[in-house]
Amino acid sequence: MSASDGIAGSKRNYPYGYPQTDRSKECINADWKFHLGDADARLFLPGVDDGEWETVSVPHTLKLTSIGLDGCKDDKTQPTFQREVGWYRKNIYVSGGKKKVFLEFEGAHQITTLWVNGKKVGIHKTGGYTPFRFDITNYVKCNADNQVTLLVDNRRSQITPPDPGPFDYIKFSGLYRDVYLVEMNPVHITSNLESMNSGVTITTPSVDYVNGNATVDIRSEVRNETSKAQKVTLVQRVVDAGGNVVLKLEDMAEIQPGQTHRFYQIGGMEDGVMFWSVEHPYLYKVNTVLYDASGRAIDVVDNRLGLRKVEYDYETGFRLNGKPIELIGFNRHQHYAYIGDALPNSLHYKDMIQFKQWGFNCMRTAHYPQDDEIIRACDELGILVYEEAPTWVSVSTEKEWYVNEKQAIRMMIRNHKNSPSIIIWGAGINHRGPVPEMHFLVKQEDPTRLTASQSSRWTGWQCSGWTDIFANMNYGPGIWNRQEPLFAMEGNSGPEVVASYKRDPMMPGIISWTAHAYYTFHDIGDWEDRTRLGMMNAFRYPIDDNLYWYPSEMKQKPYIHVKNDWTKELKMLTIYSNATEIELLLNDKSLGRFQPSHALKYQGLSHPPYEISELPYEDGKLTIRGYRDGEIFLEKDIFTPGEATALRLIVDKYDRDFKADGNDILVVHAEVVDKNGMRLHDYQGEVEYQLTGDAAIVGDGQGIGANPVRIKRGVGSALVRAGKTPGQIKITASAKGLRQVSATVETVASETDCMLAEAYPIYDSEKLMIDMGGSGQLLQFGWTPWNGVEEKEANITVLPAKLNNYVAGDTPPSYEYASVVDKDEKEAYSFTIHTNSSDGMLRWLGEMNVIGKNGFVYGDGVLGLDKKGVTLELKQLPAGNYILKSYHHAPSSNTDSMDPNLEKLKQESVHKLPYAKVLNVSVDGDNLIEDITVTDGKERQYEAAGTSVVTFSVKTDGQAVKVIYRSADKNIGVWLNGFELVRKL
Repeated sequence: MSASDGIAGSKRNYPYGYPQTDRSKECINADWKFHLGDADARLFLPGVDDGEWETVSVPHTLKLTSIGLDGCKDDKTQPTFQREVGWYRKNIYVSGGKKKVFLEFEGAHQITTLWVNGKKVGIHKTGGYTPFRFDITNYVKCNADNQVTLLVDNRRSQITPPDPGPFDYIKFSGLYRDVYLVEMNPVHITSNLESMNSGVTITTPSVDYVNGNATVDIRSEVRNETSKAQKVTLVQRVVDAGGNVVLKLEDMAEIQPGQTHRFYQIGGMEDGVMFWSVEHPYLYKVNTVLYDASGRAIDVVDNRLGLRKVEYDYETGFRLNGKPIELIGFNRHQHYAYIGDALPNSLHYKDMIQFKQWGFNCMRTAHYPQDDEIIRACDELGILVYEEAPTWVSVSTEKEWYVNEKQAIRMMIRNHKNSPSIIIWGAGINHRGPVPEMHFLVKQEDPTRLTASQSSRWTGWQCSGWTDIFANMNYGPGIWNRQEPLFAMEGNSGPEVVASYKRDPMMPGIISWTAHAYYTFHDIGDWEDRTRLGMMNAFRYPIDDNLYWYPSEMKQKPYIHVKNDWTKELKMLTIYSNATEIELLLNDKSLGRFQPSHALKYQGLSHPPYEISELPYEDGKLTIRGYRDGEIFLEKDIFTPGEATALRLIVDKYDRDFKADGNDILVVHAEVVDKNGMRLHDYQGEVEYQLTGDAAIVGDGQGIGANPVRIKRGVGSALVRAGKTPGQIKITASAKGLRQVSATVETVASETDCMLAEAYPIYDSEKLMIDMGGSGQLLQFGWTPWNGVEEKEANITVLPAKLNNYVAGDTPPSYEYASVVDKDEKEAYSFTIHTNSSDGMLRWLGEMNVIGKNGFVYGDGVLGLDKKGVTLELKQLPAGNYILKSYHHAPSSNTDSMDPNLEKLKQESVHKLPYAKVLNVSVDGDNLIEDITVTDGKERQYEAAGTSVVTFSVKTDGQAVKVIYRSADKNIGVWLNGFELVRKL
């Protein structure tokens, strides 16, 4: 299939090896026309004048809001706040040719109706938190602009969860997630959203983290929407982080007109397998390519693959890849200051970067499915996820409500089921506990993951019920008789809380409430700030001192944080650190060394807080010096707070680009500091931001308190929205009586072609595995036998082994051996082994029953007896880059009376001959590798056998390469048991 793979130089300039197909995916977030209100107007008609409509970019909310929710005093059913409709219009260009055309939406609040060129296409009313798509093929004109009109209706509904309420969070509004125009061949891979069996579903039926292998099962659906039967080939390539294909599966089918075909493809990975974990979240890519009968690539879909095994039981709790893991993390609402739910992808991703910075290893999506970018971030960063359907406590009496709730959870699963970070699906109604039907449909959609109950002591069942996990809101004493583990999907936070879980094996983790302050109509007594309960505020700035303890417990990096200001009023100094001992110095004079707290409330923690009282006080500098293993590993100074003198500007651009797409957002914080850089928590005043360059402060001049912004807890934050012209942005913050501060950032161009943006190099390969040995050698599947006799030279010509093609429903595929063929076969490889002098001899050994991985290879082989060594000559090689891995082991008999080859083995003597314990290897006379250890014995179960790996290039087809193996010690025998030859295509 390589002839039709799109490589560098194709019209999209894809990376090497990535296929150019008929599928295109364009992000169409920019330049929508927007009109607020007039739900009953006929604004979808093509002749409507939208010249006075506002031009906006997606993600978009119907209205920006103040921190105080514009003074609205709704109750928790949210009867009025942003209960409006928005009209969105945009012209889209559809190219020519016979194809399928779709509009795909990641989410819109909450009922969406679509018209194309004035004709109604359909309505989506499942809800605002799950993706949806419309087939607009029959509504568009090719090679022309087409008018798209959306009515996004956020009015209260009796049938669309989480409405009709009440709920404790705000359901914001608008076209608030990404929108895509997707075009594809009429013969195409279907979307995961279409049905339970559609799209591409990837599972790992076995993940063996002990022996380092995994089974990968890929089920894909292809639809033929032409009027003729179509012969197609579906190729799955599992690609590692370096772009190398490590597993390739191929299958063919003939699909009748208007029909779909389900491909069932399964294979495995064994050598060099990398597993996904929270510490090392290694990701493979599954590149699914569809070819037509001519061999042209016509469609492609990519998915992430993380090889991990999650286990859960009543005695050991959670295990990830065999290791116990205590899940410690926080709930996450998607609310953000001013913009509500309308976050660009960068802010979603930033939230999870912060999770990793604080040391959290898990996250719960409270209380609805969240943006694709959040799950992508968790996959890439290594954060375990508990995702749930849109609920809170109440349910509607309308039957259609529950139909939509079930559909929402199905869409959530279909959308994210291939993500390794997700380990738990919520299968209940928040607070109310497990719902049997939801558990059943989750298991129907995804039998591989756990379900959780979503219980609380106020309203829910006090057990797991039908679900796998009793997941409770554990805020204090409740009904729990310890008949099964309690996993806290909500709860309080801080060292004392976490300690109670870490010391109790029946409490395998806690996802505390909540990471970020979220908007609510709870009666919290502050109508100027309607956000509540976050460890960080709505700008993601830390506001809860307990938050600073987590890195000391959850991370290895040296860490010290002082909770208190150094003032004479201080009664107890609290320090968070992963040092085993600290020393305090006051104005450079030691106050002594101190140990972490031994209080019972902290029992179970690896790094309890330091709580030190009765310290002498004087103004000035307090130095905290941390020790580990008796050595200083970190030191930090704090000072007695002084007068406010300046602002310190923090531009949160860590590990991200700032894209000039018209809607990317960068968060900035201006801290009030004294001359020593100490933040002053009690400063009263405002900070005003000014910009130069193509950017704007979100909410500036709109009367929502966005600029200038009130300083709270010593900080005033703002959101900087990029324009569309890449370049330098200067940000200046100023406050009355304080020295202003500035910073510059660069915006970069944004790529709207999603296929191009997500493409990556793919280096396919061809592999031969040759097992060398005498008559009776034990052969394994996929390996080609090379049996020789006692002569000076032996030859073999082979074709590569591959998977047999098969038709779905027949027997599964089986490995065939590489064919031994005539030496003149054009596509064959030819190999010769010979001694390097006329005095030499080759001795071939049959099966010796060596134990260990690939023991069937190095349990037999050829022993070259020549003081000048032996040569493995590789002939008829096509041009390319090669890797040759050869095995060098001196086997010993491991047979016994039960061995059917016992009599033959008794006569073998080759393994008793002297051999070189160390080899040197060269290619065409160049010394490449020296001192290769030759292993020996009857078992290599726990250590690898001796191997050498050489790389070389062949510039012209048919070139021969000579690999010479010589003794590096006094013994002349050279063992060669077999080899693997890989050519990158």
